[in-house]
Parts: sequence; structure tokens; C-alpha cells
Amino acid sequence: MIAPDRHALTPWTAEFTDARLEADYRRSVLPRTAGQLQTALLVIALLFTLLGLADYALLGASPTFFLLLTLRVLVAIACLLTCLAVRRQPARVFRFLPLNPVLWLGCLVIILIVPLRAESIGIHAPATAVAVMALYLFVPNRLPWMITASLLLSLGFLSAMVIWAAVPAGVTLIQAVVLLFANTVGLITARRLARLQREQYASLLDEHAFNERLRNEIGDHLHLEERLRQMAGTDELTGLDNRRRFFERADQELRRALRHGSPLSFCMVDIDRFKAINDQHGHSVGDLVLTQVATRLREYLRGVDFIGRFGGEEFVIALPGADLAAAREVAERLRGCIAELPHPDPGIPRRLSVTIGIARLAPGETTLAPVLKRADQALYRGKARGRNTVVLADEREEPGLAAVDG
Repeated sequence: MIAPDRHALTPWTAEFTDARLEADYRRSVLPRTAGQLQTALLVIALLFTLLGLADYALLGASPTFFLLLTLRVLVAIACLLTCLAVRRQPARVFRFLPLNPVLWLGCLVIILIVPLRAESIGIHAPATAVAVMALYLFVPNRLPWMITASLLLSLGFLSAMVIWAAVPAGVTLIQAVVLLFANTVGLITARRLARLQREQYASLLDEHAFNERLRNEIGDHLHLEERLRQMAGTDELTGLDNRRRFFERADQELRRALRHGSPLSFCMVDIDRFKAINDQHGHSVGDLVLTQVATRLREYLRGVDFIGRFGGEEFVIALPGADLAAAREVAERLRGCIAELPHPDPGIPRRLSVTIGIARLAPGETTLAPVLKRADQALYRGKARGRNTVVLADEREEPGLAAVDG
């Protein structure tokens, strides 16, 4: 089944078949349409008032003149009141009331001029054709109501000519053709204008929808790109920075430390007896241990520190702004938090443990390799001492700081 087109237009009135879309369109053009209607009403009121001067020139101060003047002033007042009502509530521009009764009143006054000023029918006839065109082109209204007012004026004027004006039948026929032409041209023009305006609105909606989809697609693409960057820089098992991402961040900290002369220390962390855990309990248990240890290490770091998986059961931690004393304090806290984790084998009473080697960036070092190598060497000295300990790369750098056995 083909889905209905929300932008489809009715064949005669050129309005959206979707009532909600039509209402949205009217709201979008409401300020402009209300302003156009107010201008048209003010012009109508002015014209009806000024034409009273022409009546006086033809009729003088006669009862007929005062009757015509009363009718013209009545139309002018009705137009002004309607203009005020639309100004206060612009939504009335698309309602039947009060606009259409005012237009019908104006049409009736134009028709009544025929019996009251029959001698000026030669001028009045083309003016009526112009009025018909104006109803279609200059008074913003819904097309059915335009047709109603124009037919009222056209048929009423022709009937008045036949009844009250002493004109030959041929003249009446010519006027009928002129009014038919005016109605046809006005109807086609008004309908085409209504269609074009709604098609333009539909095009804007399509453009906005396309732009919104494009923004969403760009957002999804950026999100995916960010996700891929994270995946490319994240260890899949532990969720820590992988080796490449860690070195990118560590290089940034190295440049900052060299620029500001601030201390920078590194910790190499290794899970004790991890090979035995894998051999005895399988890699699934080993992966669980890696995940638990990684989570604990990340939770107990300072806010400025960052950690990466160096490989296997080994982790590397950067401690910006930390000298050896501060690094040792952080390392001891990390060693203690891991010691709280139970061993994966319930039959083994001892808990998990890690050995940590610490090194500080030395004066003159401009790359990461030397300081990480010294931290790794300190780590292996700790392994040789019996594990579950914190070892400084060069204990003589800060007298009194010695390796602490767990």
C-alpha cells in the first residue's frame, strides 16, 4: 500500500488535504496574511468614503445622496471594526466571521448603487469588474469564500442591471462576459497563488526535514567516530587505555612537565603469580582477575592520574605532578586496595597482590623510554624480593625511601 502524501493539495481549493498540515501552514503565514487583510480593509474603507464625493457631484444634497452616503459610511465603519478585530486577534483572518459578512455588505452596497445611480452605469460596470478581481487578489480569504463574495457581486450586479438599468440586452451580455472573465481570471490566479504558497511551504518543510536528518546523520557519524577512537585507544578486556593511547597521553604530560619543570612519575604494576592463576583456573578466570584489578586501580587513582594496560598482566600508570614521595604514597594505596581482593580459588587463603615499580622523570630526560625502563627494572627487583611490594627505581634519589615488602 502506498502511503498518503501529507503534502497533497485539494484539487479545487488548493489547500493541504492533511488538516494538521494546513493548520500549521496557516499559523506560519498568519502575521503576513493578517497584515495584508488589515491593509485591504483600510483601503476599502477609504475608497467607499471618497466615492461619496462622486455621489455628491452627481446627486447633490438629495435624499438619494444621503442614503448612499449612509450605506458607504456603514461599509467603511464595518471595515474599520473588522480591521481592529483582526489586529487584536490575527487568527480571525482564517475564520468566516467577521470578514465575510462585511464583504457581502460591501457587495450589496455596490449592487444598490445601480438603482440609485442608474445614469452612471457606464462607469459602474467596469468598476464592478475591478471589484471582483480585487476580491480574489487583494483580500486574503479562503477560496470558497472568495467565490461566494464574487458571485454575489457579479450575479447581483447583473440582476440589478436587468431590473433597474435601462440598458440594451447586448450591453448586459457584454457586462456578463466581462464579469465572467474577471471571475475566471481571478479564480485561476487566486488558486494558483494558494497552490504556489503551499508548495513553497511544503518545500521548506522538506528542506528542514532533510537538514534535520543530515544533522542527525552527522551527529551519529561523529558519535561513531568518537566511539571508534575510544575503541582504538581502549583495551577491550579491561576498558583501560591501550598501549598506544597511554603513550599518546603520556607524551602530552611529558611535554607539559618539561615546559613547566614539574615532576612526573610512572608506576609499573604487575599482578603476582598471574600465570599460575591462568594455568590452574583457566583464562576466563584470569580475564576476570584482570578486570577486577584494572577496575580497582582506576578507582583508587588521583583525578589527574591515568592508567593503561601495558601488556598481559602488567599495567602502567602516569602520575603527573608527583615526586617519588607522592608516587610511593599512591602506589602503596594501590597495593593495599588490590590486597583486599579475594583469590579466585576459594581454597587458597591468601588474597591477590601486585608488585609496583616506581620511577621519576630525571633531569635531562626528554623521552619516556628511560623512565619507563627504570620503573620496569624496579618492578622486577620487587618480584625478586618476594612480590606484593613497592620498589623505587633509584632509592638514593630521595634518602629514607626504601622498598616496602608486603
